[in-house]
Amino acid sequence: MNAPLRIAACAALLALAQLDAYAQDAVSRIKAHVVALAADTEGRMTGSAGERRAADYIAAQLRRIGAQALPGQGDYRVPFQFTAGARDGGSSITVGGRTFAGRTDVQALSLSDSGTIAGPVVFAGYGIVLPDGQGGIVLPDGQGAGYDSYASLDVKDKIVLVLRYFPEGADPQTKHLLARYSGLRYKALAARTRGAKALLVVTGPNSPNAGETIPMTFDTALSGSGIVAASIGARVAQALLAPSGRALSDMQRALDSGKHVVGADLRDSSVTLNASVVREQQTGNNILAYLPATEPSPGLAQPWIVVGAHYDHLGHGQAGNSLAGKGEAGRVHHGADDNASGTAAVLAIAEALARGPRRRNIAFAFWSGEELGLLGSTAFVGRPAFPMDQVAAYLNFDMVGRMQDNKLVVQATASSAAWPGILERANVAAGFDLVLQDDPHQPTDSASFNQANVATLNFFTGAHADYHRPTDTADKINYEDLDRVAAFATAIVKRVAARDEPMTFVKVEPRASDRASRAGVRIFTGTIPDYTTESKGLLLGGVVGGGPADRAGLQKGDVIVEIGGQTIANIYDYTYALDAMKVDQPIKVVYLRSGERRETMLTPAARK
Repeated sequence: MNAPLRIAACAALLALAQLDAYAQDAVSRIKAHVVALAADTEGRMTGSAGERRAADYIAAQLRRIGAQALPGQGDYRVPFQFTAGARDGGSSITVGGRTFAGRTDVQALSLSDSGTIAGPVVFAGYGIVLPDGQGGIVLPDGQGAGYDSYASLDVKDKIVLVLRYFPEGADPQTKHLLARYSGLRYKALAARTRGAKALLVVTGPNSPNAGETIPMTFDTALSGSGIVAASIGARVAQALLAPSGRALSDMQRALDSGKHVVGADLRDSSVTLNASVVREQQTGNNILAYLPATEPSPGLAQPWIVVGAHYDHLGHGQAGNSLAGKGEAGRVHHGADDNASGTAAVLAIAEALARGPRRRNIAFAFWSGEELGLLGSTAFVGRPAFPMDQVAAYLNFDMVGRMQDNKLVVQATASSAAWPGILERANVAAGFDLVLQDDPHQPTDSASFNQANVATLNFFTGAHADYHRPTDTADKINYEDLDRVAAFATAIVKRVAARDEPMTFVKVEPRASDRASRAGVRIFTGTIPDYTTESKGLLLGGVVGGGPADRAGLQKGDVIVEIGGQTIANIYDYTYALDAMKVDQPIKVVYLRSGERRETMLTPAARK
């Protein structure tokens, strides 16, 4: 080899070695981020010392790359107030001269106003009202189709007694519709708008958690809902109904027949309800920074791009959304994948973009309060540092550290017609097996920006058995693929930043089969769906150890194709099927394992 060729070859080898070293350094840095965030002994609960230590770490990394505080902000930290929890401050109820207190008999709902209300009681069945045009249940007296627990009832200035959940005996289609409007907030709204001054909720003898009061962690509310509301136990309900000679079991059985049954005025029942709700106010901190455009184009209609992830997690699982198994309760929830992985990805993207030219300002958002209900991102969108109509796009990263089989889920792709083309071109170099999902209505921070009419994407590598458990630790992260996700997203940001035309937002209506909230879910099966594969049936990404699915012999990789005679083609069919299940009643599950068709019996448990 002559000298010039030898020099050229050596230069090429040196360049490759430097590129490889840089790639290794990038993986090491992204790993260091996850390890630092997931090691905390507090678990990063919003408002905790763990959250503050994580914020310090993120701020130090932003300073290192030269990112600036957002315009009008003197610091990376942008605080917001939130309700950290609610507790019963000593509620009581007096029925016929007998006073009940204590959590087994009466407990304020977290959505309740505090106050003392006295008055007669009206029983309004399940307290469900379907919007016009929903449902096909024929009401009495020729009132047409629909479902209204308040039909023919006068509840103005009275106390309404309703059953928790929804009719157990309705046909599956009706049951599914009723389930969507069976949440406590819907029931409180329905009572309040009809003039009721208080709401009592009892769990009927034919329902899951029969006779139990509702834990306040079930639906922690930021504020009251304009009505005094409490859940009552079986003893209180019996005392309430005694003067009328009615039995709650008979009343529920009539309602569960599937026919619309009108409620009743309990003329001889009058109560005094004292509901006391104590809400603990705390401060959480979003961490916000940006890299100013180095080559700004004054004519751009959307001069901002936002890249974000939530950095908070569950602490020791005290917020009520932990899935800790037996023996794990109270342990620190490390949240390596949820969402130290997304936080690390955003830090890696920021570092990569800090080195090159930029036509647009790139903001980096690290949200807190996501696990409590998208609190941080909602606070920002409500009072943004720049107008939302100036944001070209928002990219969100939530659980991107456990890739399997090279599959990367990209959600909300229907929020702009430009996304499919951008993703396809960026993926030429990345080489992922992309799973594109249109729906922007995801339970993560991208939803806050979708509500603000911003084109969004959410990146996700799938659910797993460690989700919301103390076992979600840093040693289980696939760091090479996490770095690839960050590099892929960096390329997408660059493509959006280089556009002359705006990213036109497309509004996508929610699917009719989507649940309104967790509040209507009665059933726990212990299945963990795999959202990264679009197969015929429900592919399991795992099962909760010791849960019903585990006890039934179901495993990761199984594909559920039928439950109780109902064909399961997708996650929506599965959600629909949950409404037809009953607690402690075995149901046949047909599934595929390595292509072989198998059957098992699964016994659902009650979700507390």
